[in-house]
Amino acid sequence: MSLLETPIARLDGTSATLGELAAPRATLLVNVASRCALTPQYSGLERLHETYAARGFGVLGVPCNQFGGQEPGSSEEIAEFCSATYGVTFPMTEKVDVNGPDRHDIYTALVDTPDGSGRTGDIAWNFEKFLIGGDGTVIARFDPGVEPEDPELVTSIEAQLG
Repeated sequence: MSLLETPIARLDGTSATLGELAAPRATLLVNVASRCALTPQYSGLERLHETYAARGFGVLGVPCNQFGGQEPGSSEEIAEFCSATYGVTFPMTEKVDVNGPDRHDIYTALVDTPDGSGRTGDIAWNFEKFLIGGDGTVIARFDPGVEPEDPELVTSIEAQLG
């Protein structure tokens, strides 16, 4: 099964696949949390989404509550927070586990991808980022501390958009 065929529900609970939620040319998949020191990255993620959407790029937020309980809310609370606080318009999935025995299948496929320092394995923290090509190929993995508008990340996105 292709990564894009992997089922994952939307934040509102309706069924989808990663491919249905992904942008046609490239998607930045990010495990997000509303009560994290990195939560302000939502602003940069939204700017990326707005800047490159017309060229076939999108951001996909994947809420996760595994790091310090920093995403405790319901789907409705998460949606309201993201919209009201950061003006988020990019799609969001259901809340999932990214590590451990209940790790979502998408993350099972992603964790073998090395980040810039060569690290693979478990997701380190909220806001770890994966750039996925339109064909489902994992292009790059970015550490949680890499800001959405970091030049290296932006260059990777632009390379996918031609």
